[in-house]
Amino acid sequence: MLLGLLDPTAGSVRFDGQDLATLTASQLRAVRRQMQVVLQDPYSSMNPRMRITDIVAEPLVTHEPEARGRRARARNRERVGELLEAVGLDATIQDRYPHEFSGGQRQRVSIARALALRPRLLVLDEPTSALDVSVQATVLDLLADLQRQLGLTYVFVSHNLAVVAQVADRVAVMSRGSLVEVGEATTVLRTPQHPYTRRLLDAVPVLDPREGRRAARRAAAQTGEAGR
Repeated sequence: MLLGLLDPTAGSVRFDGQDLATLTASQLRAVRRQMQVVLQDPYSSMNPRMRITDIVAEPLVTHEPEARGRRARARNRERVGELLEAVGLDATIQDRYPHEFSGGQRQRVSIARALALRPRLLVLDEPTSALDVSVQATVLDLLADLQRQLGLTYVFVSHNLAVVAQVADRVAVMSRGSLVEVGEATTVLRTPQHPYTRRLLDAVPVLDPREGRRAARRAAAQTGEAGR
């Protein structure tokens, strides 16, 4: 709904004070360039027949008339090279295809594409869940660096509370489609008030098996209380 892909059935969605549901098509198009998305699976979110240069330049071609046509191609390649280098990739990879890269590299390409229009907001939908742990860490570090450099706002969707604890300033916990707890990240994660939030935290893997057993006992006790 924030990206305009679905219409709300109630309430409102506001970006920079504007109710998105009240905007005309042209007004919404202008706002949309300020909001971009990085999806969970970087491979399925790219056209496998397109080269990296065209994938990353696609938002430019869509939103900027001066980026269209043969004459703009050299300028687009220069801009794509800058974006790739900003996310830690070599500018010389532009003529390669998505299948030639690892999952972490493809996700960096996705982030480069999302940054092409210099947006203010990125919606990150489980951006690290398809990656192994070591690659997750490098992508999260990249996102933190980009946020500091560009002043971005992230809406970060994740089931991994360890990742949430690393990236979030505020946390909204959803259960069965409803928000059950909202607050500052440190408050929600250290002193959760809702039973569902506590169960999520207890499900986070721990290195110390003794702590794991204590968490299991707490979860069992909460389940018993809910049953009574």
